[in-house]
Amino acid sequence: MLPRSGDVLHVTRAASVQFLRPIMFRVIRVLDWPTYDGWLWLDGYELNAAGDAVNRRSIFVLQEGLRQLQAAPAPRQHTVRTARRPAVRTPVRVG
Repeated sequence: MLPRSGDVLHVTRAASVQFLRPIMFRVIRVLDWPTYDGWLWLDGYELNAAGDAVNRRSIFVLQEGLRQLQAAPAPRQHTVRTARRPAVRTPVRVG
């Protein structure tokens, strides 16, 4: 599973030894920095127990060690706008 923007992940020691204390992490983007095979740089926010962002971080993690808690919402379909009709203008009496 490659994380997407908006995904909430549970990051534990399985993802990297630096996470002795597990964290919840909301992904902003997957960075395209060079890494070892199977590893990722993620940019996002560390979340508290209430789900509020408390710290912006870039983390280096093993992809298979990540666990998804909440998937990002599905992208909205683009809507097709109809042609707009010109506004009808009428004279205005002043005074």
